[in-house]
Amino acid sequence: LLYATHLGVKMWNIETCKFIKLLGRLDIHERFIKVAVLEGSSKKNPKAGGNAAFRKEQDPTLFCTGMKRKRFYLITRREPEEIDPSKADKLKIGRDIFNEKPSNEELKAIAAPDNKLPKSCVLYTEYGEIHIKLFPKECPKTVENFTTHAKRKYYDGVKGFMVQTGDPEGDGTGGESIWGECFEDEFHPSLKHDRAFTVSMANCGPNTNGSQFFITTVPCAWLDNKHTVFGRVHKGMDIVQQLENIETDDNEHPLRQ
Repeated sequence: LLYATHLGVKMWNIETCKFIKLLGRLDIHERFIKVAVLEGSSKKNPKAGGNAAFRKEQDPTLFCTGMKRKRFYLITRREPEEIDPSKADKLKIGRDIFNEKPSNEELKAIAAPDNKLPKSCVLYTEYGEIHIKLFPKECPKTVENFTTHAKRKYYDGVKGFMVQTGDPEGDGTGGESIWGECFEDEFHPSLKHDRAFTVSMANCGPNTNGSQFFITTVPCAWLDNKHTVFGRVHKGMDIVQQLENIETDDNEHPLRQ
């Protein structure tokens, strides 16, 4: 039995009910969504005769798609062939092939780069303003994603903000980055969840940042090196506490809209 998890593709023996191995975790940090297996076929041996004309060699290959990725991944037991620069006329296919077309957002970013990232921002809520200090030097990509979304009014009208927000769907399952796919974590040794009112990215595993973020109300050391810290609230802490104490239903949705 093969199935995708946030750690990789797990393999179980359904007869013995024992875990066999975890695939795809050591090489890349992806959250696989769909999995398919090509078991391989028999290969013909021209030097053999009679019943030995065919020899069975199983070479299973695992095809996987990643969450919000435009590429697919192949996992096999074969060693990858590397490119030999000394043999330009006989180049071998290497391990990774990245041939997907760049998105419109990526093309715009290349055409008109903006290195001046904001160092602060203000969140406007019906309870008041929350002023946040940002850290563009320590985590530039995260700050760029957050502030670009804000400039494009991506977060405007998002309801259900109770310490965590950034999902236009309002149920914690939606939202995407400005590049249209997940982007990598940006951990910095000086930025920890060691105090209340820390602004950090929400995710569903390593390198799965999109648009959602949250504000802590207590120290949360267990979140270090799991969620990217990119800001601190320096004014409006009382507003954050009011939002935290809003009455909710069984699905954690605020009773007051």
